[in-house]
Amino acid sequence: MSGDDAGAGLRCLVTGATGYIGGRLVPELLAGGHRVRCLARSPGALRDHPWAGDAEVVRGDVTDAGSVAPAMRDIDVAYYLVHALGTGKGFEETDRRAARIFGEQARAAGVRRIVYLGGLTPAGVPDRELSPHLRSRAEVGRILLDSGVPTTVLRAAVIIGSGSASFEMLRYLTERLPVMVTPNWVNTRVQPIAVRDVLRTLVCSARMPDDVNRTFDIGGPDILTYRQMMMRYAAVAGLPRRLIVPVPVLTPTLSSHWVGLITPVPQSIARPLTESLRHEVVCHEHDIVRYVPDRQGRPIAFDESVRLALQRVREAQVTTRWSSASLPGAPSDPLPTDPDWAGGSLYTDRRERTVDASPEALWRVIEGIGGENGWYSFPLAWAARGVLDRLMGGVGLRRGRRDAARLRVGDSLDFWRVEEIEPGRLLRLRAEMRVPGLAWLEMCVDTGDDGSVRYRQRALFHPHGLLGHAYWWSVSPFHAVVFGGMARNIALTAARTGPPAVPRGTPAG
Repeated sequence: MSGDDAGAGLRCLVTGATGYIGGRLVPELLAGGHRVRCLARSPGALRDHPWAGDAEVVRGDVTDAGSVAPAMRDIDVAYYLVHALGTGKGFEETDRRAARIFGEQARAAGVRRIVYLGGLTPAGVPDRELSPHLRSRAEVGRILLDSGVPTTVLRAAVIIGSGSASFEMLRYLTERLPVMVTPNWVNTRVQPIAVRDVLRTLVCSARMPDDVNRTFDIGGPDILTYRQMMMRYAAVAGLPRRLIVPVPVLTPTLSSHWVGLITPVPQSIARPLTESLRHEVVCHEHDIVRYVPDRQGRPIAFDESVRLALQRVREAQVTTRWSSASLPGAPSDPLPTDPDWAGGSLYTDRRERTVDASPEALWRVIEGIGGENGWYSFPLAWAARGVLDRLMGGVGLRRGRRDAARLRVGDSLDFWRVEEIEPGRLLRLRAEMRVPGLAWLEMCVDTGDDGSVRYRQRALFHPHGLLGHAYWWSVSPFHAVVFGGMARNIALTAARTGPPAVPRGTPAG
């Protein structure tokens, strides 16, 4: 398949495929007849995506030139959809270094175009007055434009789509607070855009002429204040009119804590979102229409984009969420599988129960854990742990689930992430809560030779330093209540909701 043939599919490299936009872009490119290669730090996180068998996945990191170079080989168009937001004070330098490596390797490999999705910046505002988030996104765009590879930089403000961080923030603020005291940024004008229009523009940008090397503002047809967005969301969702009282005393830090308290979006993500609303962010040109014609004459309007997103949420058809990518700074080490693991101390809490239910009934309970179903033990303790995690800057328990019944590798699940899943047998979760070490929770279905069904549960903790050891021993007295109760209640729920186990040798019928 040659990229030289304008009618043939292109060879596309997608970075950030485990994230919100990247995970949706890949199937759109495949549907358009393109061949796709994904560069991912953890290729296993893409294993269970519906399109995984149709795309090539290679291991690598955009900050590592040695892994980027082979990923660029034979590529026509390279999509840059990653950023180091939330990795600490040095995230701007990390973004800078990654963009330079990406541009240099794309040029060396003869890539025909780079496509980058950045943030819409306010006109006339010096870089020093921008939020660090917007400042870094703008700098990445400039680096890629100067790379020597024709580059399309798309700049969007608030993206409205099921599962996006901006939509979740808008949704939860509006639904949970009929009366709210808000920061002054609710009066800032923004130009939201539907995720469907973002994806269509990203796909079409691959075929821009070789002489195009510039930035494009992209947005929907509506320019609204955040207050107006909340009011219109309430109307579309069928909620009573909201009373919004803005006050000037909430700083960006207090604003992010306020958003973190009300919504599932943690402070580390809420802060750059709210800081970006300090200045008006509206499109100052619509030149993109020369290369990507508007859908049916115009982009999707705000009310329609909210309706489409809510429909996806209500039908449990959310394909990716803001939490699809691992939270920056969260542990990503795989579970050590060697029983005599040489990596240091590994504390284990084991629980087993015989279950009077079929393996299928037990598995349904295991796979449905978390979110609205909770964790089957001492709800107050789980809630308190979630609140503590939020206060420490973690994700807490509010991320919930992408799908109410099904899980896949890489899914976020409250303050866990699915590290491994073997349908019908094993679910392994890796903790993304703030703890002084690495933690996992395993739940297994075992069937004995006599047909009996056993539920097996392991909680594992690899401490970091003295604080990690102290943490384990301080919480271990509660394990009988938390983990013991969890095993007991999962077994009871499976027995109550499913058919009983059938011992081997029992006549059918």
